[in-house]
Amino acid sequence: MAKRSVAAGGEIPPSVFAFLRELARNNDRVWFNANKERYVAEMRDPLLAFIAGFAPRLARLNRRLVADPSPNGGSLFRIYRDTRFARDKSPYKTHAGIYFGRAEGRDSPAPGFYLHVAPGDVFMGAGIWRPDPEVLKQVRDAIVAEPARWKRVRGELDDGEALSRPPRGYDAEHPLVEDLKRKQFTVSHPFGEKDASKPGFSERYAAACRRAVPLLQFLTEAVGCDW
Repeated sequence: MAKRSVAAGGEIPPSVFAFLRELARNNDRVWFNANKERYVAEMRDPLLAFIAGFAPRLARLNRRLVADPSPNGGSLFRIYRDTRFARDKSPYKTHAGIYFGRAEGRDSPAPGFYLHVAPGDVFMGAGIWRPDPEVLKQVRDAIVAEPARWKRVRGELDDGEALSRPPRGYDAEHPLVEDLKRKQFTVSHPFGEKDASKPGFSERYAAACRRAVPLLQFLTEAVGCDW
């Protein structure tokens, strides 16, 4: 089967959403193995082409973030689910995830940009999601140290996990105590599926990422990394 790639406009082809819809109805290894070539041609390779095409725009946002179109270990997350500790034993994800992170890899504490692609659910994500305790403390300490800057850059943070009480060691009367209670610091921007499939989506996605740059710079420096 011939390889399909994204068009010059940097859109996500409808074939990606069509394949994901079929996969949701047939989430088993027999079906997937029988359709592996379709997965590669209609979903994986178009998304890798999107990643490669986004690289110049990403470099203008931050030269330390990487758009890696490698089929394995690059910016595109694996479609295989880790079911070892999950109640849901479905073997495949019914969405695609793309992460533009640091060259050090996904273990870096510094934040990056994320693109979620699913039928009816496309969004840009940015920030730090579920950090370990040390990183979480670094961010909280940075908020306390630079409250005015934090208020300028935080934007509309996503709802997420938070403590019911102020974290130990922080002033319960601090004016930013609600942010200090947070366990994650992310922002997102939704796109329609049709919007993602129209030419120019790569630039619209880049524009959403650009609006999150002040937050990411704050978080990057908070965890001791250069922006």
